[in-house]
Amino acid sequence: MNLLGLAVLIVGALVLNELRRGLIDAKRDSLVTQAAVIVNVLEQAATKGEPEPVLVPESARDTLQLLFIPRSERARVFDAHGELVTDSYVLGDRVDWRPLPPVRRPGDIEIRWPTLGGDRRAEIQARARTDLKAEVGRALKGVDAFTLRQAQNGERVVSVSVPIMNVQAVLGVLTLESGDVDQIIAAQRWALLPFILIAITVIVSSSLLLTRLVAQPVMRLARAADRVTQARAREISLPDIARRDDELGDLTRSLEAMTRALSERMDAIERFAADVAHEIRNPLTSIRSAVETLDLVSDPAARDRLTGILKHDVDRLDRLITDISNASRVDAELSREDPVRLDLERILADIASFYAETSSPGAVPVRFISPDGMDPVTVLGREGPLSQVFRNLIDNARSFSSLSTVAAPEVRLGVRRVGRRAVASVEDDGPGLPPENLETVFQRFYTARPKGALFGGHSGLGLSIARQIVEAHGGEIRAENRVDADGAVLGARFVVDLPEARR
Repeated sequence: MNLLGLAVLIVGALVLNELRRGLIDAKRDSLVTQAAVIVNVLEQAATKGEPEPVLVPESARDTLQLLFIPRSERARVFDAHGELVTDSYVLGDRVDWRPLPPVRRPGDIEIRWPTLGGDRRAEIQARARTDLKAEVGRALKGVDAFTLRQAQNGERVVSVSVPIMNVQAVLGVLTLESGDVDQIIAAQRWALLPFILIAITVIVSSSLLLTRLVAQPVMRLARAADRVTQARAREISLPDIARRDDELGDLTRSLEAMTRALSERMDAIERFAADVAHEIRNPLTSIRSAVETLDLVSDPAARDRLTGILKHDVDRLDRLITDISNASRVDAELSREDPVRLDLERILADIASFYAETSSPGAVPVRFISPDGMDPVTVLGREGPLSQVFRNLIDNARSFSSLSTVAAPEVRLGVRRVGRRAVASVEDDGPGLPPENLETVFQRFYTARPKGALFGGHSGLGLSIARQIVEAHGGEIRAENRVDADGAVLGARFVVDLPEARR
C-alpha cells in the first residue's frame, strides 16, 4: 500500500510533466502563428526595396502600434544589425509594476521583506540581455528561433524570434514573447496538489493500518513472550492472531506450537525427575534397612541373606541409574548424528550374531529370520540409537521368555517391506501382555511383572527409550500378543514401523 501511494504521486507527476510540455508547445505554436502574421504585415508595410531592401523604423513602429498585442505578450522589432527598432511595451506605455507595502502609522515596526539584491538583479538583467541577443542573432541567420528563458524582471518567458525578410534578404527580426509561463507552472503545481494529498492520505492510512494489523499484534506477541520468560505463563496463547491467514498468523501459530512443546517438555522433565526420585528411593530404602539390620544379626545364614539383598539392590540401583543416564542422553545423541541410509536387515543380523556369541549357557537364544526378496530393506536413520532400540526389545523379550512353558523358548527377529515402510518385529514365547497394558508398557518406569518374574530385574525405561528413538526417526512402535487359532496367547510381539529410505 505504501508503494501504491508512491505510484499515485509518480503517475501524477508524469502526467503533469507531459501536460506542461504540451502547454508550452501550444504556447510556442500560438506565438509562431501570431509572429508569422505580424511579420507578413511588417514585410508589406514597413520595408522598402529600392535601391536595396531595408526595414523602415518609423513604418515598423506605426504598424506595430496599429496591431493588437495582448497584455500578456510583448513584441519587439530589431533591424538587420540587431538594434532595437520598436517595443510594444513602449508603444503601449506599459511598465513593470508590483504592489506597494501597506501604509505604516507612526511607531509601527517596519517589516522588510527579502528582495533581490542589486548585484543579483543586475546579473539577471545581463543574462536576459545576453539570451535575447543570442536568440535574435539566430533569427538574423534566416531561421525561426524558440527559447524558454528568463526576462529582465526575473520571470520566465516563452519567446519566438522570426526573421523579417524581403525575398532572401533578412531585414530585421520580430521577437514575440509571452510572460505567463510562471502562471502555467503554478497552475500545474496546484493541479499536482490533489495527487500529493491522495498519496499522503494513502500512505498515512496504510501506516495506521499496518500499525493496527502488524505493529500492535507484534507488541502483543512480545509481551506474551515476556510473560513466558518471567515464568508467569508456560506457553503463548493468542487465538485471535493465530486465526489470521498471513505471515503474522503463521508466526503466532509457530510460537504457540513452540511454547506448547517446551511446556510439554518441561512437564515431562518434572514428571521424569519425580519418577526418578521415587524409583531411586525404593532400592535406597531397602539398602538402608539391610545395612541397619546387618549389625543386629549374628546368624551367618541371615547375614548372608541380607548381604544378597544388598548386592541385588546395588545391582538394581546401578541398572536404574544407567538406564536413566541413557534416557537423558537420547536427545543429545540423536541431534549429534546426521541420518544416513541403513540396511535394517544387516543391523538385525549383526545384533542376533552378537547375542549368539556372547550369551551364557542356558540363556534364551536370539534368532534372525531373513526376509524373502533380494532388495535390502533400508531406512534413513542413525545406527547407534536404532541398534539400542532392538537391544532393549530383545532384552525385554528374553527376560519374559524365561517364564515360557515352551520346551525351547527363543526370541525371533524379522524384517519385511510393507509398501513404502520397513517393518521389523521382535517376538518371544513368554506369557504375553495383558490387553490393557499394550500401551502402558511404553511409559517410563512401567514395571508390572507377571508371576514368577524377578523383582527389580527391569528399570522400566527400556521400552520408553525405544519409543523415543523410533518416534525421532519418524516411525512408530507398538506391542501386541501372538495368539493361536483358539485365541490362546503364544507370546508377545513388538513391531517397529519405520519409513523406508527412498532410492
